Amino acid sequence: MDQYTARESVGDESVGGSGSIDKDVQAVVLVGGKGTRLRPLTLSAPKPMLPTAGLPFLTHLLSRIHAAGIRDVVLSTSFKAEVFSEYYGDGSKLGLRLRYVTEDEPLGTGGGIRNVLDELTADTVVVFNGDVLGGTDVRDVIDSHRAADADVTIHLVRVSDPRAFGCVPTDGDGRVTAFLEKTQDPPTDQINAGTYVFKREIIESIPYGVPVSVEREVFPRLLTEGKHVHAHVDHAYWRDMGTPEDFVRGSSDLVRGIAPSPALGDRRGESLVHEGAGVGPGALLIGGTVVGRGAEVGPRARLDGAVVFDGAVIEAGAVVERSIIGRGARIGPRALIRDTVIGDGADIGARCELLRGARVWPGIEIPDNGIRFSTDV
Repeated sequence: MDQYTARESVGDESVGGSGSIDKDVQAVVLVGGKGTRLRPLTLSAPKPMLPTAGLPFLTHLLSRIHAAGIRDVVLSTSFKAEVFSEYYGDGSKLGLRLRYVTEDEPLGTGGGIRNVLDELTADTVVVFNGDVLGGTDVRDVIDSHRAADADVTIHLVRVSDPRAFGCVPTDGDGRVTAFLEKTQDPPTDQINAGTYVFKREIIESIPYGVPVSVEREVFPRLLTEGKHVHAHVDHAYWRDMGTPEDFVRGSSDLVRGIAPSPALGDRRGESLVHEGAGVGPGALLIGGTVVGRGAEVGPRARLDGAVVFDGAVIEAGAVVERSIIGRGARIGPRALIRDTVIGDGADIGARCELLRGARVWPGIEIPDNGIRFSTDV
């Protein structure tokens, strides 16, 4: 069983990229959403702060920003805003200068970007959605923006089945020509990957203090006005981490090295077990499983693609597949947990079976044999 411990700091200049600092670029990360699709996990923590491959998801993104040579970062916060500043402080441990701007009322992606304008001094501003796990080289997106002298550059990824997304066609020069809604016959396989490079003056043109969608309102308006909206297109790793299925897959891909993160270095394996966690004899941990600090995995338990938060307990012989086990939760002996989210502090009795999208709210207790899909006990 492969075990390793994730790094707690990405402030080393050796982390990723060339290490050269670009003082003419600032980053904005949008982290204000409530993460409703990941409830009950997001009842107690913002989605970007959920443990992902052993670290808050946001740490992986900040490590990519650092690797691109950007050191000045503004977090656009709203829901549970204090959690970010309490954890990251001024950002110095990550080698960054972090500042926080909080929305009193949700302003959408465009309104959130406009809301941080007073903290922006650079002419080039890179904006990231705080719930996207990506593998593209941020430096390449910035270079494309500058080479094209674009007003805005949008990172697009090519996907095998674009029908589940709106798509973004481009012309032969790489200019965006339209923003199209979901369709069963999309004209291109290019979709919006959630990373943008703005000239500061474009951000100034976004209405202030009102909800605005950058994808549905700002970008189409720029095309109508004849602005140069450029595309940086690649096949890089990309995943929206908004659903439990994608959250589990993204965490697993980070652990196994399929998705890159400078915060994890070059280490990869079938599992990540934090120091202080206990794993009993005969337990099997595969599929990019993560076991958090102080968690316990009992003898002969089988964890495949599981995300086990700090302090959780998986009893002997339990099976956990493609599921998230919240902080301090307990899974009883020989229970089966598959494609399920277990909230913080929940207690699942012996031989229970929770399958196919089940969600257990924090603190709920299910007795032995309390929920089953099979007839044998």
